Amino acid sequence: MKTQIEAIKGVIFDLDGTLVSSELNFSLIKAQVGCPAEQDLLEYIEQLPSPYMREEAMNIVHQHELLDAQNASFLPGVVEAVNALQAKNIPMAIVTRNFDKAASLKLQHNPLPIETVLTRTDAPAKPDPSALLTIANKWAMPVDNIIYVGDYLYDIQAAHNANMRACLYAPDLTPAYAKQADFVIHGFDELVSLVENYAEKIGVC
Repeated sequence: MKTQIEAIKGVIFDLDGTLVSSELNFSLIKAQVGCPAEQDLLEYIEQLPSPYMREEAMNIVHQHELLDAQNASFLPGVVEAVNALQAKNIPMAIVTRNFDKAASLKLQHNPLPIETVLTRTDAPAKPDPSALLTIANKWAMPVDNIIYVGDYLYDIQAAHNANMRACLYAPDLTPAYAKQADFVIHGFDELVSLVENYAEKIGVC
């Protein structure tokens, strides 16, 4: 966990469960592809012994993701928070474990003023930090000035693997792993306040 106080000058978001709703049933998907319940789905598929098996398993995942994308909707407060950050000229991006077509469909149905979207098609899936570091490089911004906002443990791990601060979005129950995050928010109005407070502390407002 990062302890130094640095201004928050850029925000990267997870997509599913953070910006938009998701009803993906991972227990069902894992059962259909033969993945043990305790194992990461993408890691399991990657280690399958033949290209055919990997393709068949990933096709099942894609079908679920595309179906989920049809019904995704904004989570409460997202549009207002994104607009508020845009008004403050805070650069924003999205990094998701979704594949590109599903992410694109979700954002077509739920448009946001965020141009940079990296999926697992573009970079290794979280908690690998590659996508986050790619965005920091694109922005020419120190990682200390960027936070990654997500709703799951992988989001926290990805942020810390990139030496960024992790902000956990926990609108309902706060999970045990929340203590690993640098910040925990329960609503998106708290995110705007967080960015404002860290800007004011450093004197950049």
